[in-house]
Amino acid sequence: MSKLILSLFVLFILQLVSSQQCETGSVQFTADLSNLSDWDHFWERTVGSGHAVLALREDWRRALALSHEKLGFQSVRFHGIFDDDLSVVQLDSNGSIIYSWYDIDQVYDYIVEIGMAPYVELSFMPELLASGNATIFHYKGNITPPKNYTQWSNLIQAFIGHVVDRYGMDVVSQWQFEIWNEPNCGFWSSDQTNYFKLLLETFNAIKSIYPQLSVGGPATCQSAWIPETLAFAKANGIQLDFVSTHEYPTDIQPLQRNIMKQVLTNSRQQVGPNMKLYYSEYNDGLFFRHDTTYASAFIMFNIPDVYGIADIFSWWCFSDVFEEQGQQSVPFNQGFGLLTIYDIPKPSFKAFELLHETGKMRANVTGEHPTAGVFTTLSDDEIMVIIYNHNIPEAPIANETICVTLENIQGTITESYLRRIDHDNCNPIATWTAMGSPEYPIKSQIDELKAAAEFIYQPIDFNQNGNSLTFTLEVMPQGVAAVTFKFQ
Repeated sequence: MSKLILSLFVLFILQLVSSQQCETGSVQFTADLSNLSDWDHFWERTVGSGHAVLALREDWRRALALSHEKLGFQSVRFHGIFDDDLSVVQLDSNGSIIYSWYDIDQVYDYIVEIGMAPYVELSFMPELLASGNATIFHYKGNITPPKNYTQWSNLIQAFIGHVVDRYGMDVVSQWQFEIWNEPNCGFWSSDQTNYFKLLLETFNAIKSIYPQLSVGGPATCQSAWIPETLAFAKANGIQLDFVSTHEYPTDIQPLQRNIMKQVLTNSRQQVGPNMKLYYSEYNDGLFFRHDTTYASAFIMFNIPDVYGIADIFSWWCFSDVFEEQGQQSVPFNQGFGLLTIYDIPKPSFKAFELLHETGKMRANVTGEHPTAGVFTTLSDDEIMVIIYNHNIPEAPIANETICVTLENIQGTITESYLRRIDHDNCNPIATWTAMGSPEYPIKSQIDELKAAAEFIYQPIDFNQNGNSLTFTLEVMPQGVAAVTFKFQ
């Protein structure tokens, strides 16, 4: 009994010392580095892009390579691999259907060469196979069902056979094959019944020749059709390898800070614990904040908030080299990309750069606040503390003084530094605005904008007491701070 009392007394003293090191009125968080769980980089498995033909462009390729190198993205998803701008389906001199894989090879060869994989969205309908002329976007992807499902299945099998022959089953078996895109949100001219027919025919076409490949859908918007898809699959004797869907925080009104977690949790309950659940599109919302620090704070709040729910959580998209409404020429146009058309990293890019540096283990953190939060990761020789201050637009948010205590540090701190993403740091749109918002910046201006996007390494003051340390800093609204401690 006396040992228990002594232990409780020691714990009380440690907590008292820690709290005395925090400023009065600060928001306090404590990370216990002896209480660890896995920290899987699930957000890195896939990132989105526009449509397939963009992959033939040098600027798209440069941006993808940079995103892979700096952010760790492993695969890339885009629309339109069967669009006519890749010349996939043609007629020979006798009027018979033939296939040309040359452009597709140029697309996939580059992706594979840089160490990534395509996340294959099987869309849209080649004109020669289409039942109608309804199209979507500037590039006019045909969104009608096939006029003949035998022709469609033949295309699918020939395509799959070609990529397996070219890249090998060991490689292609790691790819995902997703049937269409958002059939419930304007990307499919027909109805759910006909989409399910497409799903069944496509699934069977692939599985009948290569059952080991990963095939799924329905790739709906707004997390829709999940129960219906599972029921259809069961009724027709097929087992999807994954269920995929999309969600944006603006899909549900009024806006809610933790809506992504709510929606993903509901989807996980619908598919059950064993089905792979892919969110193959999301971002900070379908409003004009993508170039700002709102996006970076949104990322830092949501990645840990939805942790452990979805197997893939794919940001839409990595670059403003993007043509849904035609290619935009203004460097900062609130496009979906993490990079501008000149490869200038936005705050969102820098958030993913920090996340890529996080360790493989996550410490348990205690402390709560309506807008501020902390998560802490551990690697072999590094502790990384991410602090964010995020709320939805028009909701209350202010500068916050955050006090963080790290407990049970194993080793000696040899180096420490602070990096920020906020109004004054890694915020190139502010620099561009101060320049006068040039629509076509010259090279010296682009260089200045890229410099404005880079991290500034700053010293961080901390108080250490045995195997615990405490530090305090202020975080702006929609701000992010990352504190790194090297140890040995």
